[in-house]
Amino acid sequence: MVVAIDGPAGAGKSTVARAAARALGLTYLDSGAMYRAVALMTLRHGGAASEHAEDLEIVLDDRVLVDGEDVTEAIRAPEVSDAASRVATNEKVRAALVRKQRALLADGDWVVEGRDIGTVVAPDAAVKVFLTASPEERARRRADELGADPDTVLRDQALRDAQDSAREHSPLGLAPGAVELDTTGLGVDEVVARIVDLVEAAR
Repeated sequence: MVVAIDGPAGAGKSTVARAAARALGLTYLDSGAMYRAVALMTLRHGGAASEHAEDLEIVLDDRVLVDGEDVTEAIRAPEVSDAASRVATNEKVRAALVRKQRALLADGDWVVEGRDIGTVVAPDAAVKVFLTASPEERARRRADELGADPDTVLRDQALRDAQDSAREHSPLGLAPGAVELDTTGLGVDEVVARIVDLVEAAR
């Protein structure tokens, strides 16, 4: 079984998906970490991002390992986040990582989160969820996570939303058959409980 969780930045995808995977006894896959890993390798070693995507040897769970190195913290650095946004618009990078993600999801039971899981990576997922929240709520969460100014995060977020929704390849959007969950004002446990209910109904 594949449970696909999509949505914009700050909607709570990573936190909710990780908790839902634990609650359901499934394996968690953070697709965004793969783009961040490619961005990190590109920043460190130069060269074409698409080449790093093709060569990416990555293990994803609670920790992110690239070629045996734990880069869980390194891929969250602001400069890597900025680079990951650029990398994600590269058609060759997306094609390479989508192939890797599909290969992973073909075996076992997964909760996977990202921005194009239900639309591109796993359109046949048993359960598809689109998490969202008000722009202000999303910016507040991201600011708390990053220790940043909420107004600055809100401005950057609006730009990222526009880029994600308008990009030519795998734009952010609600997948056919997806259930939209607005997480504004909801705790993680409440959101996870709703996802668990959807999964139990689909089994």
